[in-house]
Amino acid sequence: MDWIDIGCNLGHESFAGDWRDVVERAVSAGVSQLMLTGASVTGSERALELAGENPARLRATAGVHPHLAAEVDDTALMRLRALHGHDLVAAVGECGLDYFRDISPRPVQQRAFEQQLALAEACGKPVFLHQRDAHADFQAILAEFRDRIGPVVVHCFTDTRRAMYDYLDLDCHIGITGWVCDERRGHALKESVPEIPADRLMLETDAPYLKPRNLRPKVRTHRNEPCWLPWIGGTVAALRGVSPALLAEQTSANARRFFGLPEVSSSEAA
Repeated sequence: MDWIDIGCNLGHESFAGDWRDVVERAVSAGVSQLMLTGASVTGSERALELAGENPARLRATAGVHPHLAAEVDDTALMRLRALHGHDLVAAVGECGLDYFRDISPRPVQQRAFEQQLALAEACGKPVFLHQRDAHADFQAILAEFRDRIGPVVVHCFTDTRRAMYDYLDLDCHIGITGWVCDERRGHALKESVPEIPADRLMLETDAPYLKPRNLRPKVRTHRNEPCWLPWIGGTVAALRGVSPALLAEQTSANARRFFGLPEVSSSEAA
């Protein structure tokens, strides 16, 4: 089976010493390509650097997470604009709104979100979005830009069924993580996942975060890795009543179409 992880924070400090091994383990597990999430300006530059080490397998996004929205000034926007000009940067983001902890003031988050959507409008690349506990404002801002930007994925979706349909109505894709494997808080998501149209669903680990809690056999690490994407895929396939092979085929085709990823053969080196 051929899986694609559309959201992996490979530039995270926890991967600093073994990121190449992490990619090798992912490829060995059937994860042929990874999108490396840029969540800050420097993090986006690092994601591009890593993607350049293995362009057959890796692509980057470039954006600023809402927690860091205060860093989005004229200089940051200039650096992001330059990043979006690189062929290995496949999407604008991670950007959006996060009211769960309000680490950045909400008006600052909203302004940074709007500025990054404007960058997406200018470069024409897909958009990789984050939303937590901010649906109403997020939906309103996205709707304002929606007819001026390209493909959109709401990554690491954990919200309500109603929110999911609001995003589908805006012609968005939905990214599902190991949250759906969490017996404590994934119940509502489990009910919604079967209703996502097959051509709008993509999968991600959000590694090193959100390690699947139902992973068997248990692994003695808190760090999530992209090699466990097939486990998430198996969980999602069971919820949707399809085979893992079919789900891998569907979600990987969606990811390649969305991000413009090349086909990659199993013989290409990790």
